[in-house]
Amino acid sequence: MKLLYVTNGINGAGGLERVLSVKASYLAEHYNYDVTILVLNDAHLNPFYEFSPKIKFISIEISSSTLQYIESYKKGIQDAANVIQPDVISVCDDGLKGFFLPRIIQTNAKWIYERHASLELNRQKGWLGKLQVRFMRKFSVSFDAFVVLTKSNVKEWKGNNIKVIPNPLSFGSDQKNPLDQKRIIAVGSHSYNKGYDTLLAIWKNIENKFPDWQLDIYGKLDANTTYLKLANDLGLSNVKFHAPYNPIQEKFETSSLMVLPSRSEGFGMVLIEAMACGVPCISFDCPAGPRDIITNKVDGFLVPNQNSKAFQQAIVELIENEKLRIEMGTIAQRSATRFSLESIAQQWDNLFKSL
Repeated sequence: MKLLYVTNGINGAGGLERVLSVKASYLAEHYNYDVTILVLNDAHLNPFYEFSPKIKFISIEISSSTLQYIESYKKGIQDAANVIQPDVISVCDDGLKGFFLPRIIQTNAKWIYERHASLELNRQKGWLGKLQVRFMRKFSVSFDAFVVLTKSNVKEWKGNNIKVIPNPLSFGSDQKNPLDQKRIIAVGSHSYNKGYDTLLAIWKNIENKFPDWQLDIYGKLDANTTYLKLANDLGLSNVKFHAPYNPIQEKFETSSLMVLPSRSEGFGMVLIEAMACGVPCISFDCPAGPRDIITNKVDGFLVPNQNSKAFQQAIVELIENEKLRIEMGTIAQRSATRFSLESIAQQWDNLFKSL
């Protein structure tokens, strides 16, 4: 079966790129799919994650001019579809433009849209984001299958073409994490949506009470180094910022607690990765992924959305209660196995063949 993925690029360090590298490589290696990934403006060079050598890449040049952008985007994808003659085209693009493809591209291929973000991310952009949400919902029904990551995500969309397939784990860990390191980890790019402003305000109180504990944040900096400046303004001394790290598994295995202060998540890939390493997680119950991953007070804490006081209390409880930390970590590691790559790849294979 010929499978064409359409995405902006694969050389970033985000969750979408990580999932695509793992999933597409597995389908090519173990299911013998003929996989091609189409990117924009050579955004396949120097990928952050490893892709199977069996996968082929196509890059189309896109102009910065709006009208030329649309024209070159449409022509590039149409040309690729004509040459490859794919059985399935899967769009991996959380922006608006990918929603129009089934209506502007001529092909016999079946269309799938993979949604990796919550619509809350668009609503944060004000009236323009709300307008985008209206268009996205309207055009989502054009796809043969519209795939979201959790049952909670289903509520954001309309239509009878919605399927739920979670993200797969990109690794497993056989190590027994002692969870005795006085180290807390957060992973994600520096953006308003990731909630690092909230986390740093919480951390000021934690740092005062537990001066021997450290917070390590891994993620791509924003252009204005907003959160480095905020940490400095707050007078924080036990927080360190790091560039994206691969393999991040090594950092999870040397941490005792994972925190996710996001305002929205399509899934929360870092949650299942931390859990696979036996690390209990604390996350806001933001729309829409964490509630389908964490079982509150069993394998981690799911805190009422944007309740900083409750988030802080959960951190304090797991710092002070080593026994609880270890119990939750053990359960979390078992719980993460439900996202095994083998299981998730089988669900994708079943979907492709059903179409």
